[in-house]
Amino acid sequence: MAALGWLTPRRRSATARSVLAGEAAAEAARKSATELEALEAARAAESAAPDEAEPTAPEFPVPGDTKAAAFFDLDNTVMQGAAIFHFGRGLYKRKFFERQELARFAWQQAWFRLAGVEDPEHMQDARESALSIVKGHKVSELMTIGEEIYDEYMAERIWPGTRALAQAHLDAGQKVWLVTAAPVETATIIARRLGLTGALGTVAESHDGIYTGRLVGEPLHGPAKAEAVRALATAEGLDLNRCAAYSDSHNDIPMLSLVGHPYAINPDAKLRKYARERDWRLRDYRTGRKAAKVGIPAAAGVGALAGGTAAALALHRRRR
Repeated sequence: MAALGWLTPRRRSATARSVLAGEAAAEAARKSATELEALEAARAAESAAPDEAEPTAPEFPVPGDTKAAAFFDLDNTVMQGAAIFHFGRGLYKRKFFERQELARFAWQQAWFRLAGVEDPEHMQDARESALSIVKGHKVSELMTIGEEIYDEYMAERIWPGTRALAQAHLDAGQKVWLVTAAPVETATIIARRLGLTGALGTVAESHDGIYTGRLVGEPLHGPAKAEAVRALATAEGLDLNRCAAYSDSHNDIPMLSLVGHPYAINPDAKLRKYARERDWRLRDYRTGRKAAKVGIPAAAGVGALAGGTAAALALHRRRR
């Protein structure tokens, strides 16, 4: 199992480990999507009856274009905050680790929400912590716990605006995939709960259903995300020029640059600048003028931010 993000030079090209991580994520995503496709088919059958009153469909996404798909980053794009930190809170509640670990998770999450960007040292720390925490545990055990944690901490943090964008692709008959550095198991749970096709995520090594504490390749971050999307597109017979990708982070420029329809969602400053220079579409679902400009959570999120910061500082003082 792996965490959210870590130190990756912004514009470096894909390495062999990036390619391995991307291909592993694509393979895992296709396997996990089998059951989700059956559910999608059932939903499509229920809504197949024509409605004469429906307005003309928008030009994009193009209805019935099966060569197109949509790829959504997770953290701060689909969901407020970082999935791995919410997962860490749930594991602490279940006594998977000690109080000092919770303090670190809380502080990292508070910083992430305040700055609106990933800190490489925080992400590296979170990845290593998560791997050590789950080592020796059953994959099935973590999947069951992940379902509970989604209900407890994640469901209420889904951005409605981004969810509507994903639904537009589904309604057009296109597949929609999450693409995230979060563990593929966690990402798959979120995708299923949102009714999406599946998820590309970091693949943690396991033997006989037990986590070894190691990764397959490297975390699905930066260039590795682009490799995963490219591998999945090849396997699915997609035309990337007709596909869309959505992200908040400049780290995902390699993935966004792969597709014909890139979107910057709740963008950090670097991605906002890059997107404007290339006339990419932008959407910002954070409320407040300041939030739209610099990525700081607006009034609706300040309470949670203050709570997380206070908890982290209190635990830190106790520890000292």
